[in-house]
Amino acid sequence: MATVILVRHGRTTANAAGTLAGRLPGVKLDETGVAQAARAGERLAGVPLATVVSSPLERCRQTARAILQAQAGPLEIATDRGITECDYGEWQGRPLRELAKEKLWATVQAQPSAAAFPGGESMAAMQARAVAAVRRRDAAVEAQHGADAVWVAVSHGDIIKSVLADALGMHLDLFQRLNVDPASISVIRYTATRPFVVSTNTHAGDLSWLAPKPGRKRRTTRARTDAAVGGGAGPSATA
Repeated sequence: MATVILVRHGRTTANAAGTLAGRLPGVKLDETGVAQAARAGERLAGVPLATVVSSPLERCRQTARAILQAQAGPLEIATDRGITECDYGEWQGRPLRELAKEKLWATVQAQPSAAAFPGGESMAAMQARAVAAVRRRDAAVEAQHGADAVWVAVSHGDIIKSVLADALGMHLDLFQRLNVDPASISVIRYTATRPFVVSTNTHAGDLSWLAPKPGRKRRTTRARTDAAVGGGAGPSATA
């Protein structure tokens, strides 16, 4: 199937203040976040994107616009509520230092599959709808643009961690072992047999190798879905 590039939004005023923003309106990128989003766009400039999909929240749409500005072709941002922020309910808008004193905090850290936010959603429900949204969108991108298509999903830290955990075959209770920083880039390639996690939480480096190669002979289904025993020769090798 297609390749999805997961981009977390750049740093926000809430991130800098140590506040759990959740779905509160008006949370925007700060000066650092704007620069981070621009760098993410620069890294992706050499990758012709089939589409850019964003969480409806402003901080993600700001980041998505920075990515589009670096693209050569005309694209528009599509929004998908399936990849919006977790509904933290009564927790949103509160300082993290206060939330760390709550009994639920320990569950969120050690057993997130059992965590449900008061007045919000459970972390298991968050993962289920985010994974479903990404996989559904990925299949649609492939159907429209082909198996070599590359697309971007701009989302949030816990959302991206939960999608990565699913792709890695990790139980949700282990997803706190993953780190997803502001404006970081992670890459997953879905296939009919398994997802391949190409990279996680990257901050620098050329990504033009993700671009489909013009005139390249299409690989067989088996070559696309089998893992390279021994690790393979890397993306620069001809397939």
